Amino acid sequence: MFPEVQVYRYVTEQTFDAYLYQLVESKQKFISQIMTSKSPVRSAEDVDEVALSFAEVKMLATGDERFKEKMDLDMQVAKLKVLKQSYLSEHYDLEDRILKDYPQEIKDYEERIVGYGNDAAIAEQHKPQGEDKFCPMTLKGVTYTKKADAGEMLLAICKEYPMSAPAEIGSYRGFKIEVFYDTVNAHYCLNLCGARKYKVDLGMDALGNLTRIENELAKLPARLEAAKTKKAETIAQLETAKVEVEKPFAFEEELKEKTERLNALNIELNLNEKDTPVIDDEPEQDEETPEKKNTDRER
Repeated sequence: MFPEVQVYRYVTEQTFDAYLYQLVESKQKFISQIMTSKSPVRSAEDVDEVALSFAEVKMLATGDERFKEKMDLDMQVAKLKVLKQSYLSEHYDLEDRILKDYPQEIKDYEERIVGYGNDAAIAEQHKPQGEDKFCPMTLKGVTYTKKADAGEMLLAICKEYPMSAPAEIGSYRGFKIEVFYDTVNAHYCLNLCGARKYKVDLGMDALGNLTRIENELAKLPARLEAAKTKKAETIAQLETAKVEVEKPFAFEEELKEKTERLNALNIELNLNEKDTPVIDDEPEQDEETPEKKNTDRER
């Protein structure tokens, strides 16, 4: 019978409608702060329930333009304060990074560069020789020159060490060898110990394990270059952060001017004064307190 429903909203100028829609707009802006990925991200100040004073009702009834200006300034100042809070949060985060994070990262990369450099030099001095490209491996005091024998002995030793604590069993290409059992992934692992440690996951193939060891040592030059690149990038980020942290809040003057104007309007409109209570809850001094009735009754 009624396929379409049309909704009309009527607003009357210089009435209480302006304030009602102002409340709805304020609620929607607060909800939008939470439901957006933009700044401020997933955070907002708790909003107190708005109480309408008698002075605000009087201004709405009289249609004073200064009250409309005050409402606009309320929104603008609130928005600027949110922007400043976001600026201060980023500012403090940059200060922490400049004082703690970036220097620690640079120090860590410097240590890695020294360690990778020393280990890469040791690996270069002990290159695999012969047709099978194998460097003699020492296991439990015995040196194995054949690749197959070394691989089989490595598997046998692993079975003798079912513990998760690393145990040193020998050396290869200038690196000490530690074996341990990875209880989380349920397989044996090996550490190549030089200036730094390099983990190698072991399998059940004797020759395949030796290939994995060689592949791990072959990554040392790439690790060294990656550490140098990361150090350079971190230094650049540190210098950029030092420049950004010196920048002031872009809307500081605008916030100051609008806040001063808003305070002036509040004084002009007497909105800075609290309303006097309408009903006095305290009893009059001359009012007599009614006598308590006697609860005793005749039987």
